[in-house]
Amino acid sequence: MNRRRFLVASLAGALGRPLAAQAQQARKAYRVGVLDVVDMAANSDNLGAFRLGLSDLGYVEGRDVVIEYRSAEGLTERLPDLAGELVRLEADVLVTRGTPAALAAKHATRTIPIVMASSGDPAAEGVVASLARPGGNVTGLHLMAPSELGGRRLQLLKEIVPGLSRVGVLGDPANHYGPVLIRDTARVAAAMGIQLQRFDVPSPDDLERAFEAAALARLDGFITVEDSLMFGQRARIVDFAAMGRLPAMYGLREFVDAGGLASYGTDRRDLFRRAATYVHRIFRGASPADLPIEGPTRFELVVNRKTAKTLGLTIAPSLLARADRVLD
Repeated sequence: MNRRRFLVASLAGALGRPLAAQAQQARKAYRVGVLDVVDMAANSDNLGAFRLGLSDLGYVEGRDVVIEYRSAEGLTERLPDLAGELVRLEADVLVTRGTPAALAAKHATRTIPIVMASSGDPAAEGVVASLARPGGNVTGLHLMAPSELGGRRLQLLKEIVPGLSRVGVLGDPANHYGPVLIRDTARVAAAMGIQLQRFDVPSPDDLERAFEAAALARLDGFITVEDSLMFGQRARIVDFAAMGRLPAMYGLREFVDAGGLASYGTDRRDLFRRAATYVHRIFRGASPADLPIEGPTRFELVVNRKTAKTLGLTIAPSLLARADRVLD
C-alpha cells in the first residue's frame, strides 16, 4: 500500500511540473506602446531612462514587458494614425512624449491608460481636466518648470557673454508653456538692462524668416523655448548660430549634443524614469484618473566647451564647475 501511494504521488508530481512550467511560460507580458514625434535615435537617452525605471521596479523587458515604439519622424500629422496602430496592437498602456502625442493618444482611445512622460501644460491644452485630478485615462508628468527658469537662462548666457546687450528668443507662439518663460526672461532682461526681442516660429517654414530677422537685429545672442517645433529643427537652429557666430542658450541638452553652446532646463531623462513608476502603478490596478500629474524636480546645465572655443568665448571655471555635463 505504501508503495502504491508513493507511485501515485510521484506520478502526480511529474504531471504537475510541466503544467506549472506551462503556466509560468503563459504569463502575460505587458505591452507598452510609446508614441513620439521624434525618432528613436533622438530619444534614446530618455528611452534608456524609462527602461531603467522599469528594471528598477523588477520588470524584465521581453519577459514581463514588451515595448512598441512608434515615431512620427517629426511630422505631427502622422501621430493619429500611429496612435491608432498602437491601440489595435492592444497595448496595456500608452506612453507619450509631447502634447501633440498625448492628444493623439487620447483621441485614439478612452479606455487604454495613457502616461505622459513629458507634456507642456496638459490642463491648459485640454489633455486633462486638472493636474491634481486628471480624470479620464491620462496622467503622467508635465514640463512646466518654475517661471524663473527663463530668467536663469538669460543670467547664464550673460555669464558666458559678459557684454550681452541684445538677445532674441525663438519659439512657437502656439506653445502654452513658452509665454510663461518669455515673460520671466523679459522681467530679468529689464533688470539687467538687456534688450529682448521675440521671434515667433509657428512652423518650420517660418524658421528662415526668423533667422533673417534675427540677423538684421544684430543680436549678441539668443535663447530658444523648448517645444516640439524647436526640437525638430534643432540642427538648423544650431547651424544658424554657428554661421552667425551667435552664442545661444537652449532649453534642451540635445541642442548641445548637436553642437550648440549651452543648455539649461528640465532633465527629461528623470521624467522618463519617473514615468515608469506611473506605468507600474497602473499595472498594479491604479486608475489614471486618480494619479495627480507631477512636474519636473531636476534641472541640468550642459556646456559645449568646443563650441565656446570656436566662438572665441572662455567659459569661467566657476560655471564649468556648476555644469552637470561638459562637452570637449
